[in-house]
Amino acid sequence: MLQFYKKAFVIFISLLLVTAVIGYIATNTTFLNSKLIPIENSEFSWHAQTATDAVDGGKSSVSIIDSLFSLNFNMNLSSSVKYPVAMTELVFADTSGKQSFVDLSRFTSITFRAKCAPSNVITFALYTVDESITTFDDNRSYRISTSYFSCERNWQEFEIDLTRLETPEWWYKWYNHELSKQEYKLNKTVRLSFGSSIQSPLEQLSNIHVSELELHGRDWMFLYLFIAFITLTWIACIIWVHKEYTKALLADLKQKLQKDRPLVAYQQLSIEPQKNKEASTILRYMATEYANADLQLDTMVQNTGINRNKINELLKSELGYTFSAYLNKLRLTEAARLLSSQNMANVSEIAYSVGYKNVPYFNKLFKLEYGCSPKKFKDTYLEGNGEE
Repeated sequence: MLQFYKKAFVIFISLLLVTAVIGYIATNTTFLNSKLIPIENSEFSWHAQTATDAVDGGKSSVSIIDSLFSLNFNMNLSSSVKYPVAMTELVFADTSGKQSFVDLSRFTSITFRAKCAPSNVITFALYTVDESITTFDDNRSYRISTSYFSCERNWQEFEIDLTRLETPEWWYKWYNHELSKQEYKLNKTVRLSFGSSIQSPLEQLSNIHVSELELHGRDWMFLYLFIAFITLTWIACIIWVHKEYTKALLADLKQKLQKDRPLVAYQQLSIEPQKNKEASTILRYMATEYANADLQLDTMVQNTGINRNKINELLKSELGYTFSAYLNKLRLTEAARLLSSQNMANVSEIAYSVGYKNVPYFNKLFKLEYGCSPKKFKDTYLEGNGEE
């Protein structure tokens, strides 16, 4: 059994390590984090560009200071138009640098740090393809989904839920689109932007500085696959351990029975005569009377005429047991033989047949002797014989 326990321990530790490693990988794959800034760490190809109200006759301006390590730009809103606009956009592109769209459906939020001088209310906007309206030659036809955040002179951390952005009413009016259809899809995202709002200061140079722009999301498929794989693996391991344990226990019990049987008097006497008459008398008497539940040392003294000290002395010298220990050895060895050979007999019947009146006491002694309960012993033999 020691070899089995060593093997089971190694397998258990190995499986724990495999579970931990795969679990770590699955967790990292499930909980997505994708940087957009700095641009060298971005998994998406993009470039920065500016947009203003110039197409509507406005005079607002934007100038980019940095777009490699952060998104840092100045803007100046002109009051020459009713709704002045100035923004810096992150435009997703293909390998040739041409505007394209990316799939952001895996992501649910975007985080970043930002500061503004002077204080400002900034519009965050996401531009996606609306299959019923968008035409690639009309930038305004992309669905615009927005959110707002208050930006102060000191660095602040922000998180925007990408699944709860709002499309402005003018976009629905412009394209005669039903206002109740608020759903938008992130699987075809063209660009995102940071820019002015209706509460941004006019006729004043404003600086907007955004850093650590990062997308976050969940992809539960990997976690589900991990749970399924690990569950099946552990179940398979438990089944294997059970089978190997049964084999190891069966081999151990058979070895123990084989080792114990020469000590049983009724077998030893049939092989060779005892040299010592008193020892022969003692062993023969116990071999025939061990199943008597009332057998005690005093009873044996009366029936054999050998004093109790002599009985214990002979048993100790011949077999290494006291009277009580050898009596239990006889009974338990016979019980083990019966359990391994008589499928129909139950534990209580066998306990009574070998001389035990108290079944729980028998169970306790049997477990101490064989390392398992009588029922487990019997089941192991049945399972082992079934496999054979």
